[in-house]
Formats: sequence, C-alpha cells, structure tokens
Amino acid sequence: MDSEQKNRSDAAATALESRVWELLGENDVKQAIAACEQLNRQFPDFASGWHTASHLALKLNNRSMALAAIEKAVAIEPNNSGWLLQRAMCLLQLGQMERVDALVTQLASRKMKTAYEYSAFGMLLTELGRREEAVKNYEKAAVLDPEQAKHYYNIACLQRTLGDIEAAERNFDKTVSLDPADYEAYKIRSELRRQTAGNNHVDALEELFNNGIDNDRGRVNICYALAKELEDLDEAERSFYYLKIGADTRRSYMQYDVQRDLDTIASIQQTYSTELFDGSAAGDGNFEAIFILGMPRTGTTLIERVLASHSDVFAAGELNNFAFQMMKLLRAESDKKNVARDEMVELTTKLDFRKLGEAYINSTRPFTEHAARFIDKMPLNYLYAGLIHLALPNAKIINLKRNPLDTCYAIYKQLFIDAYPFSYDLDELGRYFVAYHQLMEHWNTVLPGVVHTVEYEKLVSDIEKESRRLLDFCDLDWQPQCLRFYENKEASTTASTVQVRQPVYQSSVGKWRNYEKQLQPIVEILQQAGIDTET
Repeated sequence: MDSEQKNRSDAAATALESRVWELLGENDVKQAIAACEQLNRQFPDFASGWHTASHLALKLNNRSMALAAIEKAVAIEPNNSGWLLQRAMCLLQLGQMERVDALVTQLASRKMKTAYEYSAFGMLLTELGRREEAVKNYEKAAVLDPEQAKHYYNIACLQRTLGDIEAAERNFDKTVSLDPADYEAYKIRSELRRQTAGNNHVDALEELFNNGIDNDRGRVNICYALAKELEDLDEAERSFYYLKIGADTRRSYMQYDVQRDLDTIASIQQTYSTELFDGSAAGDGNFEAIFILGMPRTGTTLIERVLASHSDVFAAGELNNFAFQMMKLLRAESDKKNVARDEMVELTTKLDFRKLGEAYINSTRPFTEHAARFIDKMPLNYLYAGLIHLALPNAKIINLKRNPLDTCYAIYKQLFIDAYPFSYDLDELGRYFVAYHQLMEHWNTVLPGVVHTVEYEKLVSDIEKESRRLLDFCDLDWQPQCLRFYENKEASTTASTVQVRQPVYQSSVGKWRNYEKQLQPIVEILQQAGIDTET
C-alpha cells in the first residue's frame, strides 16, 4: 500500500472510529458495538481502532475482551504509551497486579507526548492509590491542555482526598470558570470548608438555579450545594427548601423499591438464628480484618482514622469484597441462574464458611498484606455481620451508633454517588433506619459481645476514653498518635474527608433540632417503632 492509499485508509478508519464514539455519546451501545466490529474487521491494522474496542469492552465490563483488543493495538504499535496505559488499566481490572506494576514502572520512566496520556496515567495511578503521583501527571496534562476543565477537576478531587483543601478550592474555581456546566464541581467545592457570610457562593449558585439548568443531575448538584452553604450560614429554612428540591429530583429518576430491602433485612433476621452460631461452623482463622459498619454518616470515618493512626493498622477503605466473594461462592454452588432474595439469604447459611473467609482475605491482597491489621469500612457490611463472624470468627466487628435523627438528617443531606437509594425520601429513610436498628439489635442478641458498639456522642465527648476502649477491643496496644488522627496524611475518599482533617468537634450533635418541623415524617416513624430519638 503506497502512502496515498494508506492516508485514505487511515482517514476512513478515523471517520468510522469517530462514529463509534458518537454512538457511545448518544448511549446507543448496540450500534456502537456494530460500528466498532466493522471498524476492526475492515481496518485490522488500525491500532487506534483496537484501542477503541478495548475501551468499549471495558465499558461493557468484558475485561478479558478488553485486554485481548488492546493487545492487538500494542502488537501493531508496541511503543505507543496510550496503548500501554490501556493495557495496564485492563490488567488492573483483571487483578493482575504484578503485570500492572511492571507496566507502571515502564511508563513512569517515559516522557508522555500528549495531555491525554498524562491524564490516563493519572487515572491509573489514582486507581492504584498513588495519588500524589497522579496529581503531578494531571498537572502536566493541564500544562499541555490548559483550557480543558476536566484536568483541574481531577487535580482538585485528589487534593481534597489528600487534605490540601485550599489548593482544591482554587482548582474547583478554575474548573467552573472553564466549564460553568460542571455542576458537580460546584457541589464538591461547597463541601470543602464552612462557608461564611463574607466568603460563600450562595448568590452565584442561586443565579445558576434561577436561570434554569437543562439536566436533572446538574440541578440536583446545585440544590445540594445551596443547602450546604445555607446551612453553614445558619439559614435552616432556605437550606432545607433547596435540600428537598434536590432530594425529590434525585429520587424521581431512580428505580428503587425500599420494601425489597426491608424484606431482605427481615429475612436475614429470621434466618440467622441463635442456633446457627453454636460453634460447630468452622471459619478461616485469619485475625487481620477489622470491620467498621453501620449506617453512613455516623462517624465511621472518624473511627477509621483513629484506628488507622496506629502503626499496625492499614485503612483499606470501603471494600465491596465481602459481598462480592459471597455472591461469587453462591453462584458457584447454586444450579439456578436466578435466585429469589429470601432463598439467597437461606443459601448463605450453607456456604463453606472457611472458604468464604479465605476468599475474602485473599481478595484484599496485595493492598493489605503489608500491615498486621486492616480496616474494611463498608457501612453496609452490617447486613453480613453474622456471616462475617461465621467466615472470620477472629475478625473484629465495630458498629457506629448515633442519635437516630442526627443520623437520618446527616444521610438525607448527603448526595451519594451510587449508594444508599433509600436516602432521598424521608419516609423511605425512616423505614430503612428502623430495619437497620432492628437487625443490629438482633446481631447483639444472637452474637453477644461480638459486635463492639461505639456511640458517636460519647466518642466526640471523650475521644481518649472511647479510643482506648476501641483499641482494647481490637487487641491493639495504646498509641498516643491515635488521638492525633487529624495529622494522619493518608488519603480519605469518603464524604467526611474534610472533617477528619480536623480535631474532634461536637457541633454536629443535635443538629437535627434545627429541622425538627421538616423531619416530622421520620420522627413519627421512629416513635411508632419504639426507637428513642433522644439518645
């Protein structure tokens, strides 16, 4: 093929590749797949087409196909950093960490050519938890492509998790100046600090809101930003006004039936009876795991930081590993493709508990093997407390308890990304809290002494006393730096990332009283269930 023919071929391939991305942008996945298959079939030597095929396969969660596609791109152009970065991301998704580490080392020694490559490397490093290095790569991307808002957004999000709050705010300011429609950036910026009468964004946010926002998700983000800033300014009525608009809008485009969750929780309570814990079941003897669980926004991150400040403890974050390994074993041992939730709960009691415990511990490697103990801070693990104890009888389980109405209000005012769908409707939130409360009471009955309860109000009132009790429960020696958790430089990726950079404060205790009238639906549900709302 002469150069003119090659140019024509590449131009045709590029046009077809652009069509694949257009179709993806329109969310027409079926046609995007067809166009990509045509691209790869018609132009098998066009490396970028295989790179696109790999991205598409990852989007469809077909990791093996994604790796196979990018390997073809690498075979055509072995030194292309973009292809190598995509290969590393595929290997990461497949859990092939040794190959990932080797590729990252190779890539780190290179000088990238484009903003895309620096940005992709930043994303890969973020996935690996190497956030300081990721920031540097995103900054290099921003130098090469200074008008692209997403670079500053990525930098700001990482600076936030690393505790560099002032720098994060500057970069969120830069983000929205370049892209005024990045509504999530406004929302996160509002959460970075307590807004003051002399330094806030309320007027600008209200102008955005009143001018009309052309998509529901953007409108939701601006409503939550306004609610947060107005609460900081002690304007409770206006704050809740925007909060309710945001929550109602968020709920309106969700497909969720709270009753399904309530039925599952009731089924767990009925199935996991005292007899199941008679000592005859043999789990894995590993003692490394410390599970922190409960409802979100109850102080779980604070407890995590206290424990993670201990020299023997590593904070692994909010892991989905236990539920994932449980489901993996259930699928392997069940001959049915579709199992009803009640039946699934029953099947969990028949699992090989030792195998489940071992699979869970192995799934946390290599991130957790460098420390004597590690923390899994997934709040929803409260559903599996009984199964966790059967699978890992030496694991420590800690439940955070907070005033029910403070808990519910703190959940309601938080815009979660993909979790806690019960949190956007006061009735659903109240009913879910009752179910959680009843299941924790059940665990304490059938597993006396197994779950250590930390009361948030006692914790912030006497941090040393409660921290000593906590470390004693975890069989850890006392280390004074646990009280200086706010000096811990490790990244925090939760909604409490800003708060845990500060010493303990008690201003959140009893905050629900500012919204007592608005929270009446929850008050009535809790009182009808016999739950004390004063403690």
